[in-house]
Amino acid sequence: MIEDKSLVGIKAKEFAIAAVRVYKNELLTKKEFIMSKQFLRSSTSIGANISEATGSYSRKDFSNKISIAYKEARESLYWLDLLHETGYITQTDFKALQETLVQINKMLFAILRSTHFGKAENKSTTDY
Repeated sequence: MIEDKSLVGIKAKEFAIAAVRVYKNELLTKKEFIMSKQFLRSSTSIGANISEATGSYSRKDFSNKISIAYKEARESLYWLDLLHETGYITQTDFKALQETLVQINKMLFAILRSTHFGKAENKSTTDY
């Protein structure tokens, strides 16, 4: 198996594993299937897209895959917040997952900024 040795790739894989564990241990026992599956899909997709980006054949393809990973991370934050506010995820799990996701989002945005937007547009409109 090819391992992604980038910090963002490692963090995304660790996050995906944590998301799967929360899904198995908390969400399935509480019988919540709609939001939790959306959360699981977007959470595991982050690392998959980062992995695809590392095998890109062009800068544009790399940027597109990183952009998708960034959007999936933003989506995961949305589902995580909903699951927490509706009582399906504990405060402890929420805080740990949220903290990791925010770190991943910042890393992905920095990569996007340097590869996609160009040096002149290095401003984030993202509110963390």
